[in-house]
Amino acid sequence: MADRNLQTASRPPDEFDEKPTSRLSRNREFLLLLGADTVSQVGTQVTLIALPVAALVTLDANPFQIGLLNAVEMMAFVFFGLPVGVWVDRMRRRPIQVVSDVVRGVALLSVPLAWAFDALTIGQMFCVAAVIGIGTVFFDVAHMSYLPTVVSDEELTRGAGALESVYQVAKLGGPGLGGLLVQAFTAPFALLVDGVSYLLSGLLLGRIRATEEQPERTGHEKLRVQIAEGLRCVAGNRIVRLTAMNGALTMLFFGAWNAISIVFMIRELGISPGVYGLLLIGVSIGGALGAMAAARVVGRIGTGRTMWWASALSIPAIAVIPFTGNGWAMAFFVLGAGVFELFSSVFNVAQFSYRLAVLPQRLHGRVNATMRFLMWGATPVGAVMGGALIGVIGARQTLWLCAAGFFLPQLLVLLTPGVRTLPEPAKAD
Repeated sequence: MADRNLQTASRPPDEFDEKPTSRLSRNREFLLLLGADTVSQVGTQVTLIALPVAALVTLDANPFQIGLLNAVEMMAFVFFGLPVGVWVDRMRRRPIQVVSDVVRGVALLSVPLAWAFDALTIGQMFCVAAVIGIGTVFFDVAHMSYLPTVVSDEELTRGAGALESVYQVAKLGGPGLGGLLVQAFTAPFALLVDGVSYLLSGLLLGRIRATEEQPERTGHEKLRVQIAEGLRCVAGNRIVRLTAMNGALTMLFFGAWNAISIVFMIRELGISPGVYGLLLIGVSIGGALGAMAAARVVGRIGTGRTMWWASALSIPAIAVIPFTGNGWAMAFFVLGAGVFELFSSVFNVAQFSYRLAVLPQRLHGRVNATMRFLMWGATPVGAVMGGALIGVIGARQTLWLCAAGFFLPQLLVLLTPGVRTLPEPAKAD
């Protein structure tokens, strides 16, 4: 996408400060979307814990089956992400979200129902995981593309920041909530609550009255042709292309980091899983704070400078993580990873609102699906890479290599000409 859609002057800071916030807080349609997204995102995070635990405690599933259950749910973006982007662009986005919520809710409710009649099987659990994964693909792509329908152009960055905050808070509290529900009651009951939460999200979305135009018909173009159009759209805008490469590289090493950190923290440093969970909560707080501050930062210094400085300030945060050890040295993990999450959230809000503004709305589904496909496709590759390296050179050495790898996406942004002087985006045609 050509850069002709850019304005040459930055908006004044006060245009971003109080007025958009005030309007957003009174925007009924956006508040309904935000509420639905909150419930749905928390539900997704609870499912990641409650579903495998339910298989473990009610069906005595073995470790391979538990791993496969997680893979079935999380690999849906890899197998279905790109075609879902095309289908989302062909239809109105709100009904897609409603149907996705209802289908996921019904799928989860089938687990406690089958358990109550002593009819639950591991095969059903795999089917439920697949439905949840595919439903999440549809919901995530559609809700990311739906935001411009309920907010104005100048509210877009703050709206994106609010959605990112929801994701970070859900990531922070969702797994813990799932664990508490399982511990306080039973795993099937936790899935009952989770299923109802998806239905509540669908109900909130159903109350939105914002007018959404029917997407233009694209004739009889083949699916692969329309997928290719989305890929070209991402590749054709140098800043969007840059953020796609940044996201894929970041998630590659994030996948490795996930594989490494569990082994390193629990096995090598000897901390308990409970303490490790508390440390991750501390890390996630950084991400939530970054998402909440992102819109104000973009309003003050502009989109390009926000992305550049977020990348630059991430580097020292990454550099201290490998110094993590027992005692006071545990602070290197929390502070390093927490600050990195903070600046990653700021970067994500800036790049997300930028691409929504500068790329045509009719392609938002395909663009968002392409970005998710690249990022989630890289994550399992990184996990395999990290696990393999641990066996060869050890966890501590792999942690150093992973930290060095995290430098690459940041340097990619810092060394790309014109990022700091990037004009503010104007609405694409």
